[in-house]
Amino acid sequence: MTAPALVILAHGSRDPRSAATVHSLVKCLREMRDDLRIEASFLDHCPPTPYQVIGKLAAEGVEEVVVLPLLLSSAYHAKIDVPAVVDEARSRFPHLRIIASDVLGYDDSLLDVLDRRMRAELKDGRVRELDALVLACAGSSDSHANAGVTRLARLWGQRHKLPVTAAFVAAASPSPAEAVLQWRLEGRRHVAVGSLFLAPGVLPDQAESTARRAGAVAVSAPLGVSAEVARLVLLRYGVAGLDLLTLDPAPRPVIARPTLVRTA
Repeated sequence: MTAPALVILAHGSRDPRSAATVHSLVKCLREMRDDLRIEASFLDHCPPTPYQVIGKLAAEGVEEVVVLPLLLSSAYHAKIDVPAVVDEARSRFPHLRIIASDVLGYDDSLLDVLDRRMRAELKDGRVRELDALVLACAGSSDSHANAGVTRLARLWGQRHKLPVTAAFVAAASPSPAEAVLQWRLEGRRHVAVGSLFLAPGVLPDQAESTARRAGAVAVSAPLGVSAEVARLVLLRYGVAGLDLLTLDPAPRPVIARPTLVRTA
């Protein structure tokens, strides 16, 4: 039995660094699992679309597809856009069995990546002392998604025995700049900001620029490509692959049987 194809579905960005990061992650995944068919697709801003990728797979004879939303939170895109993509793909390719996996989520393993990015930033900036942390993410109007960031921030602070604030670039407060300013008002002068973003782009750049203007001594790079992120992708893929077994089988094409014609 051939394993289902894995279609990474990223949000997409006008910033070319974002797509480059996604393609680098796919390359990393292929090196880890050379037995799998793995492709990248994007919801918006850059090609290919998920329908282009799934259509290509269908034309090559692939029968099962796991669509993996390359998202950290189960917010709007995960709840609205991704199901819409899967429904449309099933409509366009009725002979394929298609399922969406869970999002990556705010898994504890991401803190290992965050720490590496922060250590690199502190070294480059020759920062030797910290007395507070801010964990910056995109933000959402979904309170449950934001609560996941707050939980991860708390765990990050416990790791380093430092006070920490979860901050949001959009749709929630405080912003990264507000969080940095609040710590500075309390007398903490060495505040570092961790970037809880998967790839570079407009929002990570905004978080960094505003936090530095507010007085942050360091802002880490986004998570980017790492073994931890890749393993998390494969974990979500594996669970979805098992769920795929419970789906009703896709209808098979009806093959017309030849009719025998009697001749006089």
